[in-house]
Amino acid sequence: MTTLLLLIIYVAFISLGLPDAMLGAAWPVMQSELNLPLAGAGLISMIISAGTIFSSLFSGMLIRRLGTGRLTLISVLTTALALLGYSFSTNYLWLCLIAVPLGLGAGAVDAALNDFVARNFAARHMNWLHSFWGIGATTGPIIMAFMLNQTGHWQMGYRTVAIVQVVLVAILTISLPLWQRYPTPASPQTASDGGKIRKIKGIAPNLAAFFAYCAVEASTGLWAASFLVNERGLSEVLAAGGASSYYLGITIGRFLNGFLSTKIAARSLVRGGEAMILLGIVLMFLPFPILSLAGLMIIGLGCAPIYPTLLHETPRRFGAENSARLMGLQMATAYCGLTLIPPLLGLIVGRFGLRLYPIGLLLLALMLTFGTERLNRVLSEPNA
Repeated sequence: MTTLLLLIIYVAFISLGLPDAMLGAAWPVMQSELNLPLAGAGLISMIISAGTIFSSLFSGMLIRRLGTGRLTLISVLTTALALLGYSFSTNYLWLCLIAVPLGLGAGAVDAALNDFVARNFAARHMNWLHSFWGIGATTGPIIMAFMLNQTGHWQMGYRTVAIVQVVLVAILTISLPLWQRYPTPASPQTASDGGKIRKIKGIAPNLAAFFAYCAVEASTGLWAASFLVNERGLSEVLAAGGASSYYLGITIGRFLNGFLSTKIAARSLVRGGEAMILLGIVLMFLPFPILSLAGLMIIGLGCAPIYPTLLHETPRRFGAENSARLMGLQMATAYCGLTLIPPLLGLIVGRFGLRLYPIGLLLLALMLTFGTERLNRVLSEPNA
């Protein structure tokens, strides 16, 4: 039964990744069809992120009240209905309105599943879980491209993914008894001497690390192709391939780290990942296109273990009784980094040139390293 439940969780994470990159893949057609500005996708993306942050902050309370199984079911149903709404959209206002439930559903299920796996399964499953998210994020644009080629309508791409989500809803409904075999976390007000989350030692550098990590991951991916074209003189096709190699590095790296996590300590995995990110960024400074391409792949491999490892360490470092609530706070902070920093970096490189792109990544990587090392020191102190 445990294997079956894990399989369902993996499928759920594939479905969570499916819609994430579809907007970017469909936007050129949507923009032309609806007569919208190029930047119109930015507002939709920000609304989705805002909904994700909001639901992440309340995920701890919802997990305790509903349980992970029911919360996951409701969240996936919300996402399925939102995607179905997108498939019937004919104007920009409707797209923006539907973005709200899409973000709310994504944030709740993301925090709930991460908390559940962190409390109940080995670290390797957390790495593999996020590798499966990468499979979904890679497959979503492929589905959109196929449906555009076959039908010429971007709505059909969203409708196809909505059907996948509806099938998952049915699977989750049938599997509800499996989730009940695992205890729902107790309220931290009764389980940890009434201490509030913000008073737990190490919370501040921990949240700083989550913010910086997602800022690094998102900023690297968003501006990689532009940097390769404008600063390294590569063609658009090669630059797109270089950006894809970055995400491929993350996906492959997380699959491999699932095995490494059984032999290497969590701190060592994170430090190794940070070292690889810094190495990759150094290569990006050098004026050779091949080294920039290699640098992106190395950054992706370096990113791979950090996020899943930090998530999985949450119950051990801060207490299982605080895990559900803190997991939501971590996810919300991470999404803030993902939402705020890439556009800010875009404004900077737009004003002063893409040559500052590696400098921005270096500063964010150093912030990440400082946050995790500060966290390690705090947790090593007596009574931490």
